[in-house]
Amino acid sequence: MKAARRLARDSSLIAWRNLLNLRRTPGSVVAALVQPVMFVLLLAYVFGGSLGGAGYRTFLMGGIFAQAVTFNAAFTALGLAGDMDKGIVDRFRSLPMPPMAVLLGRALSDLTMSAVTLAVTSVCGLLVGWRIAGSAAGALLAYGLILLFAFAMSWVGAAIGLLARSVEVAQSAGLVWLFPVTFVSSAFVSTDSMPGPLRTVAEWNPVSATATAVRQLFGNPPPGGFPAGDAWPVVHALPYAVFCACLITAVFSALALGRFRRITLG
Repeated sequence: MKAARRLARDSSLIAWRNLLNLRRTPGSVVAALVQPVMFVLLLAYVFGGSLGGAGYRTFLMGGIFAQAVTFNAAFTALGLAGDMDKGIVDRFRSLPMPPMAVLLGRALSDLTMSAVTLAVTSVCGLLVGWRIAGSAAGALLAYGLILLFAFAMSWVGAAIGLLARSVEVAQSAGLVWLFPVTFVSSAFVSTDSMPGPLRTVAEWNPVSATATAVRQLFGNPPPGGFPAGDAWPVVHALPYAVFCACLITAVFSALALGRFRRITLG
């Protein structure tokens, strides 16, 4: 119990330190907020007219939420790589704190940024015609699921940032996987339009499960011409999305912690 309290205290201090440092890098904050807004406007008005109009704009938002928090993993990777490059990690190593506190603090600070991104994206969605048609409890559960997925994605970013040898490598490695993961999914289109193997990958993609579950909880059905599909991850989107988020967190937090220990011991 004492160790848990110590971890919670040290992690919260690291998270607060990371949030304060955002004042020195306002560009990263602007990018995190502008990026999902840009995707909303582009997809809603450039492609939305041919994909279902107002119905597509409502359908779109579940995918935008999942994509936005997934893309924030790149900021986690850059943040940790930057701390290592500047010697901040070496300073943390000399302090009497558990190694997990450094990583958990980064994950919590980036989760806070994801919450802000989620709020800004929601306002943008309301402006383009998106509405929550489900219950208040369903909406709260949807936002909770998005933040759970954001927390999982931050651990992916942490592992990438610690594996990278420089900020430049972290920037490239932190972005290269994001586009296929988010676009080979049902975030923006129906998986029924994809060829066989690609469709299977998209159906089991955690981004697809998160986007589908969020749409169901918000009461946002797909527009006409967008078949929902009957694959197991589609029918059981909510439990599968929660399972994926927990599994990703467990796997990548262990990888990140192991890598962090090797770095600090080396």
